[in-house]
Amino acid sequence: MTVIKQNLLIELGTEELPPKSLKKLSESFTQNIKDELSKAGFEFDDIQPFAAPRRLAVIVQNCAGSQPDSRVEKRGPAVSAAFDADGNPTRAAQGWAKGNGIDVAQASRLKTDKGEWLLHIAEVKGKALKDVLQDVLHTTVKKLPIPKPMRWGSSSAEFIRPVHTLCVMFGTEVLPVSLFGLSSANQLSGHRFHGERRFTLDHADNYASALTAQYVVADYAQRTDTIEDGLSKKAKELGLSPDYDLSLLEEISSLVEWPVVLTAKFEADFLDVPKEALIYTMKDDQKYVPLLDSDGQLSSTFLFVTNIESKDPKQIIVGNQKVIRPRLADAKFFFENDKKTTLESKAEKLATVLFQKELGTVAEKTARLVAISKSIAEVLGIDSTHVARAAALAKADLLSDMVMEFPSVQGIMGHHYALHDGEHAEVALAIEEQYLPRFAGDKLPTSTAGYILSLAEKLDTLVGIFGIGKLPKGDKDPFALRRSAIGILRILVENKLPLELKAMVDSVVNIYGAKLSNAETASQVHTFLLDRFKPFYQDQEIAGDVVMAVMTQQPTTAIDFDARIKAVTAFKEMESAVDLVAANKRVANILNKNDIDINALPAIDSALFSEEAEKVLFLSLESAETQVASLIEKLSYDEVLASLTVLKTPLNNFFDDVMIMADDEKVKSNRVALVGKARQLFLSVADVSVLAV
Repeated sequence: MTVIKQNLLIELGTEELPPKSLKKLSESFTQNIKDELSKAGFEFDDIQPFAAPRRLAVIVQNCAGSQPDSRVEKRGPAVSAAFDADGNPTRAAQGWAKGNGIDVAQASRLKTDKGEWLLHIAEVKGKALKDVLQDVLHTTVKKLPIPKPMRWGSSSAEFIRPVHTLCVMFGTEVLPVSLFGLSSANQLSGHRFHGERRFTLDHADNYASALTAQYVVADYAQRTDTIEDGLSKKAKELGLSPDYDLSLLEEISSLVEWPVVLTAKFEADFLDVPKEALIYTMKDDQKYVPLLDSDGQLSSTFLFVTNIESKDPKQIIVGNQKVIRPRLADAKFFFENDKKTTLESKAEKLATVLFQKELGTVAEKTARLVAISKSIAEVLGIDSTHVARAAALAKADLLSDMVMEFPSVQGIMGHHYALHDGEHAEVALAIEEQYLPRFAGDKLPTSTAGYILSLAEKLDTLVGIFGIGKLPKGDKDPFALRRSAIGILRILVENKLPLELKAMVDSVVNIYGAKLSNAETASQVHTFLLDRFKPFYQDQEIAGDVVMAVMTQQPTTAIDFDARIKAVTAFKEMESAVDLVAANKRVANILNKNDIDINALPAIDSALFSEEAEKVLFLSLESAETQVASLIEKLSYDEVLASLTVLKTPLNNFFDDVMIMADDEKVKSNRVALVGKARQLFLSVADVSVLAV
């Protein structure tokens, strides 16, 4: 029997969906339908997602109209129990046969080495799509990531926003399913202003084109590309560059069904305000796209995306210019007002601001930042004058009107106000750079005072929060401690700072003193930092076994860890790596089975050598050991491992020609010490035995 295949359309027509959730909802909706249809056994080519402010939809391409037929084997009772002594069916056999709609005589036999059973092979006809789709949709909707569902009208149905239409079509056929108190129909909603309130869809294949005719670009990716192209074109015409990231672009795309990019302006005197504050309010509050000149300076011209294709766009432009003006005026007022008092005077009031209940005020945090910064500078042999001053003023801008109104510009405004107050340029820059990096891939501090203050800020938070027992659990990390830890590692590695992780943590714990209630703070924070190396290197596409090989040696500094990682990564690609890793595994097994401590090997006695392979390996080890000692002092781990590749042939010959577990206990111990010495040399860099090569 030929199975009919057509495109299956499923659309939920809603009120405006939360723009920051739309993409995630669409991805989940699409994946859930894909999973549930696959689980139910329906064949299809692919699933195309659609998402717009007032709809979630998918088209399942070339979906089968029914499940494939199947054969099901139903085993019955053992033959010995299915018939009595006269060969007549027992009640057990008759009941089983009746349940399968057959006579006992029609049953087949299943023979195995454990006996013989009655068997019925049933032909099960696949269910039609329309008979299964109700459960598919119910499960799909139930699994959507909706933290706060809402109810509407008198219905008990719940969803992220009220649902007004349900369209489920298989080709031209409307499939009989219901959700949220709605029955499926071939009715869709057009654009709120340009389209029809309801219109009829004739075929699932025509979904996208029918909506386009109703001024709705339903394809999320297409709509996003259209917006990006429009922004690029308009900006190019003006000789400027649009300033937006992917999150802003996607949020704009989630707000409009029919995107139209327009240009507007604000008064040039607002440009006296630091551009970061203006950009913040334009992007975050209004979803506008700022424009920058070739020097990176903000232009008074900006772009915005409207949901209306107006015959008189000037009216829309004027309206948006009116909307932005009060926000910019507020920013200007805050900036001018903040400059009336110095950062130093603001810092004096930080005792009124709570950092964390158990950890005290921001003034107390500031004092710790000064102490931590001085401590780090001292270890590095750096003059602490500028970083100590930056630390003292680091949190002062939290009491500025500008930061209270626009929290994301903290640090940035501190930089501007410090320059206005006449502070040293490095002090001002460090105040801004204390928060870097803010996210994965973000830039790092560029100044010495900046990276020291950034380390101090992150260490203070890490130790403090661990110190009151509020460790990250699972995917919950409200204080962004994982991000802070990786930020610390990035600063240490990329600036090649020889700071010992444990010593840094211990110093901060001591500075906190009695405020910390968790006795395990120092060890837990140190372990936490070491554990962050794995995701840190995963982002650089370094294999997990390489990180594990280095982790076993517990390097004390981040730059030491990094040097080992690079060395092991290079070693893993060498031709001799396979044999040397195998040799290390073999030696590790010998030591483990004989309960021998690698760090307590007996001295090697060359007088006990009886085989040529022993002598050659011994001489090779002596030569390698001489080179290794000087290379390790310089952290030249890549050269260490490269020099140890000469051990490949001596080790292979030793294992081929020498019986390690000799009857003579002294000879045996001497041979174990010999191969153990080879392993010690490799362990001076990493445990290469864990590598997958």
